[in-house]
Amino acid sequence: MMLGPIGFTAPWLLLALAALPILWILLRAVPPAPIRRRFPGVALLLGLSDDDTVTDRTPWWLLLLRMLAVAALIVGLAGPVLNPRADGETVATGPLLIVLDGSWAAARDWPAQEALLDSMLAEAGRETRPVAILRLTEPEAPNFQAAETWRSRLSGLAPAPWQATPGAMAEAAAMLGDEDFETRWFSDGLARDGRERLLSELQSRGPVTVFESPAPVIALAPATINDGAVQLTATRARSGTPREVTIEAHGRDPSGTPRMLATMPLTFEADATTATGDLSLPAELRARLTRFEIAGQRHAGAVTLTDDSLRRREVALIAGREDREGLELLSPLHYLEQALIPSADILDGALIDVLPANPDVIVLADVATLSGAEQSELLEWAENGGLLLRFAGPRLAASDVSRDEEAPLMPVRLRAGGRTVGGAMSWGEPKSLAPFPEESPFFGLELSDDVTVSAQVMAQPDPTLASRVIAQLTDGTPLVTRKRIGAGQVVLFHVTANAEWSTLPLSGLFVQMLERLAVSSAVALPDLSEMQGTTWQPVEVLDGFGTLNDAGTLPGVDGEKLITDQIGPNLRPGLYEGPDRRLALNVIKEDTTLSPAAWPANVPVKGLARPPEAPLGGWLLAAALVLLVADIIASLALSGRLLPARAALILAALMAMPHHADAQESDKALAAASEVVLAHVLTGDSQLDNAAHAGLRGLGETLYFRTSVEPSEPIGVNLEEDDLALYPLLYWPVTPDQPIPTAEAYVKLNEYLRTGGMILFDTRDANVAGFGASSPNGQKLQRLARPLDIPPLEPIPEDHVLTRTFYLLQDFPGRFSGRGVWVEAAPADAEKVEGMPFRNLNDNVTPVVIGGNDWAAAWAMDEMGNPMFPVGRGYAGERQRELAYRFGVNLVMHVLTGNYKSDQVHVPALLDRLGQ
Repeated sequence: MMLGPIGFTAPWLLLALAALPILWILLRAVPPAPIRRRFPGVALLLGLSDDDTVTDRTPWWLLLLRMLAVAALIVGLAGPVLNPRADGETVATGPLLIVLDGSWAAARDWPAQEALLDSMLAEAGRETRPVAILRLTEPEAPNFQAAETWRSRLSGLAPAPWQATPGAMAEAAAMLGDEDFETRWFSDGLARDGRERLLSELQSRGPVTVFESPAPVIALAPATINDGAVQLTATRARSGTPREVTIEAHGRDPSGTPRMLATMPLTFEADATTATGDLSLPAELRARLTRFEIAGQRHAGAVTLTDDSLRRREVALIAGREDREGLELLSPLHYLEQALIPSADILDGALIDVLPANPDVIVLADVATLSGAEQSELLEWAENGGLLLRFAGPRLAASDVSRDEEAPLMPVRLRAGGRTVGGAMSWGEPKSLAPFPEESPFFGLELSDDVTVSAQVMAQPDPTLASRVIAQLTDGTPLVTRKRIGAGQVVLFHVTANAEWSTLPLSGLFVQMLERLAVSSAVALPDLSEMQGTTWQPVEVLDGFGTLNDAGTLPGVDGEKLITDQIGPNLRPGLYEGPDRRLALNVIKEDTTLSPAAWPANVPVKGLARPPEAPLGGWLLAAALVLLVADIIASLALSGRLLPARAALILAALMAMPHHADAQESDKALAAASEVVLAHVLTGDSQLDNAAHAGLRGLGETLYFRTSVEPSEPIGVNLEEDDLALYPLLYWPVTPDQPIPTAEAYVKLNEYLRTGGMILFDTRDANVAGFGASSPNGQKLQRLARPLDIPPLEPIPEDHVLTRTFYLLQDFPGRFSGRGVWVEAAPADAEKVEGMPFRNLNDNVTPVVIGGNDWAAAWAMDEMGNPMFPVGRGYAGERQRELAYRFGVNLVMHVLTGNYKSDQVHVPALLDRLGQ
């Protein structure tokens, strides 16, 4: 039975409340009222008083106290429960099927989904209901198992960076079988094609309940170039009130460190589903961009990756002059300028001055002779990935360049002279272009009859010539040749860059050929004809949370599939590398529209916020006992039997609890002052605090058996109340929802850091995003650490004292093996001393160590000394756990002893251990 938010497991007991009025009457009648008899002698007692008096009836307030005690007893025995499960969740029996959309849109509230799913499985386990989980992004036939089996697998469930296709929905519907079951569908909040058929099949087998987050889905479309600015468009599933979102532009600074390079607000107008804005950035900064993301939206749809199509390539145009023997950067030739200015940045300056700017492309138009310095630097630039584009002309035809032997910066050997209409090697008429072969980067481009060649330089026949020809004339003579040079290439057009020898520069084909060679930025996605026959290798891929990870051993993808296929298990969103460029495959396309899910009226839709059940019976029974004790005390007081000694005893019993708490605090401080105690910051998350306590206990056991340090039981520290000076090391696990300390607590923390204490910040997310602000834990760490007096930090160098305080280490893994561990930066004048393998860093102790490897989980031991959490697999995992213990030992020894291992007296022993 339900009464508002309270349910009763034994509601029939509430009928006893009807007896309360009868009980009131009985209590009023006991004791019975005395019978009045007039006795003449009583007149002698008039005016006398008696110290001990007894009332002739029970006071009303005492009756009310007893009524409340009895009522609390009755209601408590009726089994009241606050926020009980709804009828549809408790009445249903039999198998339970949990359907997960599990797409990128579900990632925005995945922790809430996971918590609700865990509570459902726990409830099903208590009811011994078999459970199956069906993920629509990768459907498999439902396998009904014990709920506890699925609970152990929850950590392995994660949203996919794609969505269920209509084919996947139909496949899932065909797998359901004939058995009846209840269905609970965790929706991602978006409309999906093919969902109706699956829903109908599920409803034919039992009741269906949908769980869906009310949080709006906001996504980001791929960035484009618009009038030199980056245009960004955000889209949302539901229109409504105006809303502003912040777009973050991430990339790498000149040192290669990932950073947030820019931010831009986008505003959704009222009743609008899209918001667009332009971000103006210098070309140098735009070239460093790697991704855009919506702040606060943790899913793959809120991230758009950038590729070569976003940045304008830097091109240096250089041509020879008739009146000069050397080289000089001139105004670009007219046709090249017209082709490149809309999509590339032209660099000015001499060749020797342009090379340090590291342009993407250098164009040499009829340049024959290069000096030794120019040739060596140009060759080094090309080997590092540069594209050298050369055009022939009268000067090149008349020179001896690449005649007897192939020049390093020419793709082929050349014949002396050239071939012209009416010349010694004459054509009767200008020649047209032959269709481009499949292996050519120009394959698929449409030829025009207007494009003719009247003169060219000839390639010398050679065994390698056929493999280097990427365009030729109808008579088979090479027109464009190419050769790889290290990571770069050199391409030669055997005609001039102007219209003197051919009409090619006058045609649109010229611009298309430059784009295919990646001389200019190809803003649009390559067409299907260009992608055919190519293989693209994934370099980095997105997960459902929008985190970019290394692609590892994922196989290459056919080029046409990048255009035609939908994102899925075999085509993941991310960065793909092709023959001449990188291509970003994002979750959201330019034409993607988001629509909210619409469910039939007969399907109940509930939110993910599910308040926990809270049994109230114990509290009500305790209240009844307290009221009865109060009744006893009141009755004794009314009868005059409550002696002062008994009152003092009751008061002492009631005041015992606070004194006991004070004693515990005193014992805590005494233990910390008399022993070496490792402490962890209490976060308010009991499960995390217990794991941190177990981790420090395991580290303490390791220290006890391996070193002379004998720490006592670790202690959880309340930053607001406890004295921090008693603890040499504070382990601070970071969670996204832990409270920010008060200003008074930060005063204590700063004093603690200045007086030699150390804080180990652990974001515990190295498996998700590594250290930084790209994860909720990293963002929370920034807010927690902002008021702290923290010195400049640097990634832990190889010669830091933490690498040799007790053990010689180069890696610092925990449960995860991320390398990003940060410590106080060394002084600028800290240099290595001759004969020493490390710098002399004096006796400073780094006040903070920051990482995300979840060290406490790797250290954690139970009371029997057994590891509590898995680390890796097999021998490699145990080796990783051992290195985690060693890092913990080095950490404690460092904070207790300082940088004494930097003293020169230790050099011989360290060199001997290092094998040097």
